[in-house]
Amino acid sequence: MRVLLGIEDTDHGIKALETTVERAKETDDELTVAVYATDGSVDETESAVRDRIETLGADCSVERIESEPGSRLVELAERDGYDQIVLSGGQRSPLGKIKLDDVHEFVLLNSRTTVKLVR
Repeated sequence: MRVLLGIEDTDHGIKALETTVERAKETDDELTVAVYATDGSVDETESAVRDRIETLGADCSVERIESEPGSRLVELAERDGYDQIVLSGGQRSPLGKIKLDDVHEFVLLNSRTTVKLVR
């Protein structure tokens, strides 16, 4: 299976990276990590993600997304024939509902590719 992981450098994003890499190793999935930043620098995010990938001993490629991460993730998944998009799960509200950011919401509402939230 070809898996596209959309990630930014947050605790939830790094946890999603670790979980997805572990799963890819178990199932022999082809993993691509698409790095984006909503608040910081893509360079810093990419550096942190590459360091973590190296620490995990993962064999995956890394793509940079410079702008409009939601639409770029959907476009990349459809253009390159990925079977699944993986995103770090949203936060829970005080009432227990999942709160999604703009990127997650866009991907969930617009992707024809299966989307998995990792929490």
